[in-house]
Amino acid sequence: MSLLPPLAADPEAPRQRRARLIEALRAAGGGVAVLPTAPERVRNRDTHHPYRPDSHFHYLTGFDEPEAWLVLSSHGRSTLLCRPRHAEREIWDGYRLGPEAAPGALGVDAAHSVEDLDRVMPELIGGHGALWFPFGVHEGLGAQVERWLATVRGRERQGVQCPAQLRDLCSVLDEMRLVKDAHELQLMRRAGTISALAHVRAMEQSARWAREGGEPRREYHLEAELLHEFRRHGATGPAYPSIVAAGANACVLHYPAGNAPLKAGELCLIDAGCEYLGYAGDITRTFPVNGRFTAAQRELYEIVLAAQAAAIEAMRPGARLRDAHDAALRVLCQGLLDTGLLSRDRHGDLDEVIGTAAYRPFYMHGTGHWLGRDVHDVGSYLQEDEAPIEQPDGLGGRVVKKPSRILQPGMVATVEPGLYVRPGEGVPERYWHIGIRIEDDAVITPFGCELLTRDAPVDPDEIEALMGGRSA
Repeated sequence: MSLLPPLAADPEAPRQRRARLIEALRAAGGGVAVLPTAPERVRNRDTHHPYRPDSHFHYLTGFDEPEAWLVLSSHGRSTLLCRPRHAEREIWDGYRLGPEAAPGALGVDAAHSVEDLDRVMPELIGGHGALWFPFGVHEGLGAQVERWLATVRGRERQGVQCPAQLRDLCSVLDEMRLVKDAHELQLMRRAGTISALAHVRAMEQSARWAREGGEPRREYHLEAELLHEFRRHGATGPAYPSIVAAGANACVLHYPAGNAPLKAGELCLIDAGCEYLGYAGDITRTFPVNGRFTAAQRELYEIVLAAQAAAIEAMRPGARLRDAHDAALRVLCQGLLDTGLLSRDRHGDLDEVIGTAAYRPFYMHGTGHWLGRDVHDVGSYLQEDEAPIEQPDGLGGRVVKKPSRILQPGMVATVEPGLYVRPGEGVPERYWHIGIRIEDDAVITPFGCELLTRDAPVDPDEIEALMGGRSA
């Protein structure tokens, strides 16, 4: 396939988001918000991991250099602290924007050198009644805040107000990021498309290797195909460590791509997605290594596919996120009864299987999670403005907590039911070592949901046709 044309970041989007955050601070009583970016991480000795900025920070700035801070006042002023220009370091590490160019490039009101952080920060936070910063996210930030507050308190006799309230900035930013704007959805569609193309490439390569015979290829060979497709279309790389699980490894939920051989007659489960301009794709496909499902594999696959279809139908405005899980769960549990993986004599009917969580040996995770800048994105899963109610805890018991989140347009979540069958007493042997998960990314629209990742087929006939196993 030809290369996808690159998309550009919208320079106005961070400015608009900062304005929204300032309005949210005003609505909450005002104050000043302090937000650092992520630190660089040492991989080993003097080598660093590839740098990625903090998601909240990049959402508000579009700035991807390390050692940077953003300060926003409910009075409407924005200030950036960043690394100063440094001729020698730029020879080794690359160009720096510098505080002189930052206001023009990023649209902030003022900028300072991060080398002056401890001098500038008390000046910026003084005179406000509340100080907002992310709680429990950045190691050591609380101690830094205490030092700055101590400096401001020492100036109270000079008439400088010291913030009397400490408030969690995540409580506001998480909710802002949960509903995506039009530009974010454009980037997420691209991340979904690239991720889907990588899965298609992996299926095609697996079938080709099976036809060629010879030395069997391994899981890491398919991982390499994924990485190649991500990068050739402009993605930064994987949004999370790719899962490439052949045969029985598919029954390990977070199995990393290893060196297990790809064997004809077995399935391969790939859970992989790219990151594109800061946004994640997240897809899982399960396919036969040689392009042809066995009868037992197809039987379980069609159950999971039907469960996903039921969950997708439930993804619509006004519904609750939990509705998708409940819809998928009923289909999966009926399938477990119909195949004999769960005995009616022992476990009862469908409602009893769900009520006692007898399904958990075969399905032990939820059906979806928020998706965005982080693969497990921010935002509460509960409807915080509703009263707690008694409800199933998913483990066979009951719990009192707030209801599941009500879906609204612009929210993005994954839809990913699965079945995982390990050998065990009473488990029909024909299903042993079969692990199946099907995952797509869904954005809630005014009328239902839009799937961002269906360029990778899910229908078993289409998968076999793509891989050359049979005609669709």
